[in-house]
Amino acid sequence: MTKLIWNALRLSPVVLAATFLAANSAFAAEVNDQVTPVASLSQESNNIGQVTSVSQFSDVQPTDWAFQALQSLVERYGCIAGYPNKTFRGNRAMTRYEFAAGLNACLDRVNELIATATADLVKKDDLATLQRLQEEYSAELATLRGRVDQLDARTAELEANQFSTTTKLSGEVIFNLGQAFGDTRALPSGSNAARTNLDSNTVFSDRVRLSLNTSFTGKDLLQTRLEARNTISNSGITGTNMTRLGFDGSTDNDVFVDKLNYAFNLTDKVRVKVDASNAQIYGNTYTFSPDFSSSGKGAISRYGRFSPIYRQGAGGSGLTVSINPKGTFGATLAYLVPRGGNNPVAGQGIFNGDNTLFGELAFKPSNALNVGFSYARSYTGGATPVFQGTGSALANSPFGAGVRTDSNHYGIQANVKPSDKLTLGGWAGYSTADAKTGAVRDADFFYWAASLGVQDFGKEGNVLGLIFGQPPKVTGGRGITRESGTSYHLEALYKMQMSDNILITPGLLVIFNPENNNSNSTEYVGTLRTTFSF
Repeated sequence: MTKLIWNALRLSPVVLAATFLAANSAFAAEVNDQVTPVASLSQESNNIGQVTSVSQFSDVQPTDWAFQALQSLVERYGCIAGYPNKTFRGNRAMTRYEFAAGLNACLDRVNELIATATADLVKKDDLATLQRLQEEYSAELATLRGRVDQLDARTAELEANQFSTTTKLSGEVIFNLGQAFGDTRALPSGSNAARTNLDSNTVFSDRVRLSLNTSFTGKDLLQTRLEARNTISNSGITGTNMTRLGFDGSTDNDVFVDKLNYAFNLTDKVRVKVDASNAQIYGNTYTFSPDFSSSGKGAISRYGRFSPIYRQGAGGSGLTVSINPKGTFGATLAYLVPRGGNNPVAGQGIFNGDNTLFGELAFKPSNALNVGFSYARSYTGGATPVFQGTGSALANSPFGAGVRTDSNHYGIQANVKPSDKLTLGGWAGYSTADAKTGAVRDADFFYWAASLGVQDFGKEGNVLGLIFGQPPKVTGGRGITRESGTSYHLEALYKMQMSDNILITPGLLVIFNPENNNSNSTEYVGTLRTTFSF
C-alpha cells in the first residue's frame, strides 16, 4: 500500500486523488477483513449530490494536502460528488464497491469528454492510470452492473404484476373467544319485570376488514373498506348495552362495503373528508385515547374505547373539515347524516332527517399533554338512540320509542404522558335532550371515565390497560323516570405484541349495578381477542 501511495505522488492531480481513494479502500478492507455488500451501505451514501466547485465543500480547506487534487477532479473532470449537506468527508473509510462506483463515474465522465471532442483535457498518463484502475476493479464493476440489471428486472416484474400503481391493500382480522357471566339479567331502573337467569355460552367469533387505500396525488386518500363479521352483541344475553364489546356486530359473515370515503387537502392546514358510507366522528378526528380507541387493538369494550360524544351521527354520510390537525391548536367541524336519515323517499334529504353537527377544539402543545373540548348537536326522528347504544337503555331512549328528540352534548377529553412508559387519560361529558313530540319533557345525562396505559409492560411492545368510569346515566329532567342507582365500568386488558402482525389481548370487563340499577347483580365479560393485521 505504501508503494501505491508513493507512485501516486508522481501522477497528475486526477490520478493522485483516484489512487489515494484506492489505497484508502484497501486499508478499509484490511481493517474490516471483509467486503461490505452494496445492500448494506448507509443511506447517506446513497444521497450524494454533484458539486461544481471544491469550495462548496464546507469541510475541505485550501490548506489541506489533497485540496488541489480534489479541485482538479471537481472543476476539471466533474466526477467527484459530495453529500447533500455540502461536506466531502475525506476521512471516512470506504468499501471497494463504493470506490468502484466512483471510478465508474470518472470513467463515464472521461468518455464523455472524449466523445465531445475535448479529449485534450484528458492527459495520456491519466488515461493509462484509469485503465489500470478499471482493470483492477473490473470484478467490482461487473458485480455492480449485474446487480443494477437484476434490480431493473425485479422492478419491471413488480410493476407488471402489481395490483395497482395507486392502490394499496391493508387488512385486519379478529378472532375472539368470549363469554358473559352473572347471576341474573339486568333490568332497567324502575322495571317491575320478573328476573331471569343469565344463561350464556362460550362463543368464538370473528371480524374481517379489507381496505383498498387509493391515492391519486400522494396527499389524498380514497378508502373502500370491505367487512364481514359475526360477533353478536352481549346486550341480548346480559340485558344491558354496558357489556357490549368494542368490535361487536354481525353480518352473518356476508361481505359488505363497510366504508367509502375520500379525503384531500384543501390547503396545507385544512383537510376535508367526504364520507359516502358509515361516517364516524371517531374515525375522522383524534379521540384523545391513543391506547384504547381502536376496535381491533384498543379496549375490549364499547364504552372503554373513547367518549360517547364521538359516536354521535355514526353510520351514514357526512362531511368533516380538520383545521391544523397536527399543530398545537387545531379544530374539527363535521356534519353527519346517520344511516337512514338521508331518505329521499320520505322527503328528508340531507338537512330534514336525522343529523349531527359536531365541533371540537384541540390543544396539543406536546406529546405529553393533549386536551380537547367537544360539542355535538343531534336530531333523531326516534329510531336512533341518544348515545348510539352506549350506556343504559333509559339513557338511550329517555322519552320512549319513536319520539323525535333534540340533544346537546358537551365533552372534555385529555391524555397525559408523564413518561414514555405511562399514559393517563380520560373524559367527562354532560348531555341534555328535549322531546319534540307530546308533552314537554327533557332529560340530563352525565358520564365519565379514567384510563391508565403502561407501555412495554413485561415485554417491549406490550401494553397493560385499566379503565374505570361511569357510562351515560339519566341524572335529571322533567316528565321522565330518573335512574336512582349508578353503574360503574371496570376493564382490565393486556395487549401482547407477538409480532409486528399479531396481537393477542386477554381482557376482563366488570359492570357494577348494570343499567344504573342497584338491584341488578354484577356482570362480567371475559375475552381473548387475537388481531392479525397486514
